[in-house]
Amino acid sequence: MKTNRYELDGRGVYLHTSGAPQILFLQPVDTHDAQLLERQLDAMQGCALPFALAAFEIADWNRELSPWEAPPVFGRAAFGGCAAETMGFLTDRLLPDLYARLSLQGDIPLCLGGYSLAGLFALWAATQTDRFCGIAAASPSVWFPGWIDYGKAHPLRASSVYLSLGDREERTRNPVMATVGACIRAQYELLRPDHIVTLEWNPGNHFQDSEKRCARAFCWIAEQQV
Repeated sequence: MKTNRYELDGRGVYLHTSGAPQILFLQPVDTHDAQLLERQLDAMQGCALPFALAAFEIADWNRELSPWEAPPVFGRAAFGGCAAETMGFLTDRLLPDLYARLSLQGDIPLCLGGYSLAGLFALWAATQTDRFCGIAAASPSVWFPGWIDYGKAHPLRASSVYLSLGDREERTRNPVMATVGACIRAQYELLRPDHIVTLEWNPGNHFQDSEKRCARAFCWIAEQQV
C-alpha cells in the first residue's frame, strides 16, 4: 500500500486512500516514521472501515509537537512549546485541503494519532477541540513535564482513546522517562470514567515496532465507529 506525497505550505504531506473513506486518520511524522508508512499501511489492511491517512511532516519534533516549553530530557534539544502552531496548520490548512482534495463530507469521523511525542500532541489536541472522534496515542510521551497535572484539569474531548506502551519502556536510567509507566496508567485512569478507552501493553522498548503499534491504534479507533 503506497502513499502520494505533496507539499502544503512547505510541509510534506503523505496521503493514502483506501476506497471511499469513511474515516480520516491524521498523523504527524518525522523522517523515520515516514519511511515506515508503507509498512504501517500494510498492517492496516484489516481496518474495519475504508480510510484515508494523511501523514504530515514535522521538521523539528521537540519544538513543533510539545504543548509548552520544557528543558531537555534527553540530549540537548529543549522542548519549544509550539504545538499550538502545528494545531493551526492542521485545522486551518491541512483539513480544508483534504476535504477539497478527497471530496469528503463534513461529518466524516476524524482521528488524530501518532507515536511518541506525536501521541502526546494528539492527546493535547483533544483538549483543545471536539473535532476528533478518536485519539490514537501509541507509546505517547506522557512523561512530559506537567502533562498529568494538565490532564487532570483539561478533559479530553474525543469519545474514544487508544493508549499503548512497550512493556520495557519504563525500564530506563533516565529519571524523567522512567515515569512513563506510572504516567500511562494515570492517563488511563483519568479517561476511564468518561471515555471509551483501552491501554495495550506491547512487548519491547520504545524503539520496537512503531509502525505496527500505530497501525493497531488507528484500527482500534475505526472499530469504535462501526
